[in-house]
Amino acid sequence: MTDSATAARRTDIAAIILAGGRARRLGTPKPGVRLNGETLLDRALRATRGMAVVVVGPPGLASSVARHPAATVTREEPPFGGPAAAIAAGLDALALRKSRAGRVLVLACDLARVSDAAAALLAASDRNSDGDGVVLTDPSGHRQWLCGIFRAEALRASADRLRTAGALPSAPARSLFDGLRLHEVPDPGGLSDDIDTPADLAAARERIRS
Repeated sequence: MTDSATAARRTDIAAIILAGGRARRLGTPKPGVRLNGETLLDRALRATRGMAVVVVGPPGLASSVARHPAATVTREEPPFGGPAAAIAAGLDALALRKSRAGRVLVLACDLARVSDAAAALLAASDRNSDGDGVVLTDPSGHRQWLCGIFRAEALRASADRLRTAGALPSAPARSLFDGLRLHEVPDPGGLSDDIDTPADLAAARERIRS
């Protein structure tokens, strides 16, 4: 999918970009890492252009996000509370913005091929209107929870369930998706590969050059 096609997309889908991890193995905050001349955060924002977007991460990201008029920043509670808490915070921010999007694209900001991943998910979501969403699945069969499109109502219900039980902080991402009927999108080409280490970053840069 081209950037122009992305920009023209409808408003029935919103996006949550997770950009608040500690990045201990990489050694530097991931949102500001540069790949092919862009920061990882800017790449993720470009991949979601045309949508209402919430970036979940530290307040220091606000100046970068401000360049994208449809994007805002929020923070999970507590900070570094894990991906489930971050997704819930993104959903809360979308509700405050009175988003009517029926689907939510969830993306980690450290995906090396974030635009390709978003395009594959959008195409799969359009093909599979039944169920509660679509999720990329790597060659080993693992669902990549931070690379999917989910029915907003179902995701909010899961977040509310965890919050009511007091289990939202530090809950693993998969706990948000228990009981959801999801279509798996095969990912043989590494669309869900993320950048966790300096070696991952070097490999991503090498792929772009080749």
